[in-house]
Amino acid sequence: MENNGVIKNFIWRFAERCGAQLVTFIVSIVLARILAPEDYGTIALVTVFTTILQVFVDSGLGTALIQKKDADDLDFSSVFFFNFVVCLILYIVMFIAAPFIAEFYNDSSLTSVVRVISLTIVISGVKGIQQAYVSRNMMFKRFFFSTIGGTIFSAIFGIVLAYQGFGVWALVAQQLSNTAIDTLILWLTVKWRPKLMFSWNRLKTLLVFGWKLLVSALLDTCYNNLRNLIIGKMYSSADLAYYNQGDKFPKVIVTNINTSIDSVLLPTMSSAQDDRERVKNMTRRAIKTSTYVMAPLMMGLAFCSVPIVHLVLTDKWLPCVPFLRIFCVTYMFYPIHTANLNAINAMGRSDWFLRLEVIKKIVGMAILLSTMWFGVMAMAYSLLLSSVLSQIINSWPNRKLLGYGYLEQIRDIAPAIILAVIMGICVYFIGYIPLPTIVTLIIQIVAGAVIYIVFSAILKLEEYEYLTGMIKSFFKR
Repeated sequence: MENNGVIKNFIWRFAERCGAQLVTFIVSIVLARILAPEDYGTIALVTVFTTILQVFVDSGLGTALIQKKDADDLDFSSVFFFNFVVCLILYIVMFIAAPFIAEFYNDSSLTSVVRVISLTIVISGVKGIQQAYVSRNMMFKRFFFSTIGGTIFSAIFGIVLAYQGFGVWALVAQQLSNTAIDTLILWLTVKWRPKLMFSWNRLKTLLVFGWKLLVSALLDTCYNNLRNLIIGKMYSSADLAYYNQGDKFPKVIVTNINTSIDSVLLPTMSSAQDDRERVKNMTRRAIKTSTYVMAPLMMGLAFCSVPIVHLVLTDKWLPCVPFLRIFCVTYMFYPIHTANLNAINAMGRSDWFLRLEVIKKIVGMAILLSTMWFGVMAMAYSLLLSSVLSQIINSWPNRKLLGYGYLEQIRDIAPAIILAVIMGICVYFIGYIPLPTIVTLIIQIVAGAVIYIVFSAILKLEEYEYLTGMIKSFFKR
């Protein structure tokens, strides 16, 4: 019964992610055809700073609320008011800092862009604890309606402004309206409201767990956005646009799967934190199933990247193809990151979580600083190398906590990875057939799906049988 509940919530979360990302994907295609790469580069320069500050919106307290066994209204209300005040302070900081950010990039027009797009931080301060409440109570159906509503509204708004010639402001309006409508719908559909109560003692208890996650998230976010900062400063906004566009395609897929699993897995694992064997089995299941789904999508995208970019974004975006292929390989192994870190959090070991982040960032920074002088492509390859090393680091504590180490995890996912690579090679050679691009691409997609599914059935891959069994069970109900 518990397993059915997890699957049901996963499907709702996955449907929400897929629906939102599908709309966002279509809109990004339309906007990429209308706007210049430089417009995307400009917005990427600004979001380096807002993304970092967005980490403070949660402060690690959202995860602490989910993880705490007996969290009540006093806990939630205390965190709500604390977060909202922090968000207001952060917005004031960004408002004052905007001219200095513009001066750093030698572009005075960025001042107003920074000040407007930073409003998303304040709005997120209202939404953050509602999201924690939904996750804790496994009400993922609410996420579906709020996210889809915000995404569709912002999509229409952004496209209209782009067609009207607003350039980078179309992207600003899209992001701001998405957060605002998403928050409004969630506020109207979730019954929980903050009560006029506040407890420093409760907040301190949550901060004991949450501050380590905050520092970890800050390290991770600063590190991930440092590449954008360096590319924007040392190279051109067009280079940054191609780099980010290469990241966007695989990230859309990975975010759908990873966020869905992450949202459902943490509260489920937390409820079983006293049963080491159950947490280990959940971690193994998450890694194997996620990789089985993610690997063929990543390999298919990597091997078919040229016709996809040509057809979807037009030839002006073809320079993003090499980056896209690198990111596909990088993201294919993300289930190892997600499942291992969720297991560590669920076991209440946020101290280990922080240590891992510090170690990973020291290693990653050393690799990044040694490659940034050799071009944007070298920086992309450095991310791939850092990702491999991070997998090993993230899985290390679970050798002791769960008895489930990195080599065992690699053995678990090896069949799916090998089958996905073989499938990718097959569809790549189909691309040499002299047919119109769209026809070739359709044949590649169909052939890839057939090859992967048929061979999964022939080889009786455990993940394939598990997924087909779960799907049949879900529809029978």
